[in-house]
Amino acid sequence: MGICASVASEIHDEAYGQENAVCYTEIGNTNGVQVIGSTYSHPGSKGLNQDSAILIQGYGIENGAFCGVFDGHGKNGHIVSKLVRNRLPSLLLNQRNAIAKISASALNTSSSKQGEKVNGESTPSKNFMKWKEAGLSAYKVMDKELKLLDKFDFSCSGTTAVVVMKQGEDLVIANLGDSRAVLGTNSPEGIKAVQLTTDFKPDVPEEAERIRKCKGRVLALKEEPHIQRVWLPNEDSPGLAMSRAFGDFLLKYHGIISIPDISYHHISPNDQFLVLATDGVWDVLNNDQVISIVASANDEEAAAKAVVDASTAAWKRKFPNSKIDDCTVICLFLQKRINMSCS
Repeated sequence: MGICASVASEIHDEAYGQENAVCYTEIGNTNGVQVIGSTYSHPGSKGLNQDSAILIQGYGIENGAFCGVFDGHGKNGHIVSKLVRNRLPSLLLNQRNAIAKISASALNTSSSKQGEKVNGESTPSKNFMKWKEAGLSAYKVMDKELKLLDKFDFSCSGTTAVVVMKQGEDLVIANLGDSRAVLGTNSPEGIKAVQLTTDFKPDVPEEAERIRKCKGRVLALKEEPHIQRVWLPNEDSPGLAMSRAFGDFLLKYHGIISIPDISYHHISPNDQFLVLATDGVWDVLNNDQVISIVASANDEEAAAKAVVDASTAAWKRKFPNSKIDDCTVICLFLQKRINMSCS
């Protein structure tokens, strides 16, 4: 389960240790305001748990939050997922602060107002545009930093990164790979699931087209015809099952990219909670099932573990002869149900 601790207002790259799922409060930026959420990670049966997750309270602004889930793969996947988990929050914040200083005057001349509606829909705020620019820059820098780490071989190892930053009533989503973020929102028919990210797998037509233009191959093995993988032009390796990732430098010349898809969501009173999870969860549970589990949890503290427990049970039931994948979940509650803090 995620552990709670406090870190200085300057986020340190190595502050988060070696726990797979962690939850932190940034000192000096909360003024007693509690972000309600939980994190939980459970190893599968394939070996080391290569998943990592982090929930930071007081990120950016006093009621802000940073949620990030990272699914490592390859020989050194457990290393790269923690390196990204430990470094990316500060990279994003530093890039955002630098962009805000440089572009403040230009952004102030914009005619659009925060929360302005066009055709009945909320448009992204000026604050979102700063975060989007920061996200594109930070993800690029993160991948370069990994490549420069001579003591680790990330040629065929990498990680996904699905990140959601809550800043006031704005959600900024930056997605890389096939982990997923889903929103639970009230509707006349009850609580429903709204998927906020795209699973970037090689079978997505636009992703496959880019990979093939770079001479990478996209095809499934006979023994697993339902899984499209990315292969080198003239070798049957490494067989990556996603189209975007940090690391995996052997395939960066053949269409695998570390450019995130960055999107915006304005929180409405109907939006109840957010779930981020690795594909070990989504391979056996659909969006509606996960949202239902979280909505039915005894309290916010127990929500993430409830989803992971249900995922592990579903793996054993659906694929009794297969190795269970690592399962990692973050739940962030956007409307307060009861006074619970990070678990």
